[in-house]
Amino acid sequence: MPLFKFTRHGGQARGSQPHSPLPWIALIALILGAVALGFAWLAGWIGRDRLTAQNFTDAIEATGANHPGFRRAHSKGVCVSGWFEPSAQAPQLSHARMFEQQRVPVLGRLSIGGGNPHGADNNARVRSIALQLSSDDGQQWRMAMNSFPFLAVATPEAFYEQTRAQIPDPATGKPDPAKLAAIQEKYPSARAFTQWAKTAPWTDSWASTEFNSVNSFWFTNAQGQRRAVRWRWQPQATPRELDAASREQAGVDFLSQDLQQRLAQGPVRWNLVVTLASSQDAISDPSVPWPAEREQVVAGVLNIEQMQPQEQGSCNDLNFDPLILPKGVEGSDDPILAARSAVYSQSFNRRERERATGEAARNNAQVQP
Repeated sequence: MPLFKFTRHGGQARGSQPHSPLPWIALIALILGAVALGFAWLAGWIGRDRLTAQNFTDAIEATGANHPGFRRAHSKGVCVSGWFEPSAQAPQLSHARMFEQQRVPVLGRLSIGGGNPHGADNNARVRSIALQLSSDDGQQWRMAMNSFPFLAVATPEAFYEQTRAQIPDPATGKPDPAKLAAIQEKYPSARAFTQWAKTAPWTDSWASTEFNSVNSFWFTNAQGQRRAVRWRWQPQATPRELDAASREQAGVDFLSQDLQQRLAQGPVRWNLVVTLASSQDAISDPSVPWPAEREQVVAGVLNIEQMQPQEQGSCNDLNFDPLILPKGVEGSDDPILAARSAVYSQSFNRRERERATGEAARNNAQVQP
């Protein structure tokens, strides 16, 4: 005979013990806690040493002073506009619409390296160009290119490590020399980059600076032929090298002043030179430059005819994500290319939020002379 006789009474079996809700509450709390931890992990709120777009952007911000409303890197620059004219050879490389139009509108930005929007042009080793080419069928091709021909490291993890090593020590206000030396020791490409920075010529103008894609991409033409490529903007202006004394005399805003003077005489031009990879070239490693003897094709000419201060210019509201590409152009498997895209997005969202909340305007008012 059973110890308890179960009969229905008032919705509960007579003789049974009431079920405690505590295990269910604990289970729900455990699930909610796991979800919260998952969101915190994905957002980078925990695991601060972990590589995420948020943590990477935090590290970039930590290398210098805070400047709300400005780009986290290459903060100082000017907006430019003009057009691109493809060459007759360009459609043989890619069926991108920009290579088929006679004239493609261009909006862009010329800048210097570093996170200080008031930095000195004559001390900036790195110069950059960012462009948006807009086709007549609504496609966009965005580029973010630099004056150095290769990156110091090959992976996002190494790039993150290098960036964190540049964060100033609170005790000295400068990066720890031991951490910087460790990066040089660990990565031979970082030593090669340092050598480039020491020996490459300092030219006298943005107009005489060569800009490199650094990362690799894929071009596909109308016949379906797919080739790995890198490209560069080769200046039509004759470069003039500046020595240390000349740079000192040039002044902190000499690049924008020089560009304004040149534009008063007419458009400033660069040739788009596309380098085609061989089977021996590193497609996914931006720290390895391709040999100079690789096949090269001049795919068109960039014409810049106007410039504006970036605070009022149209380029200020653009995220020059290098993975916004037209049909006929694809990003390679280079992991740094994907990391750049993610960090650019994080930086863009932060500065837009700073503008929307008024933090940028308040900061700018404080730094006005």
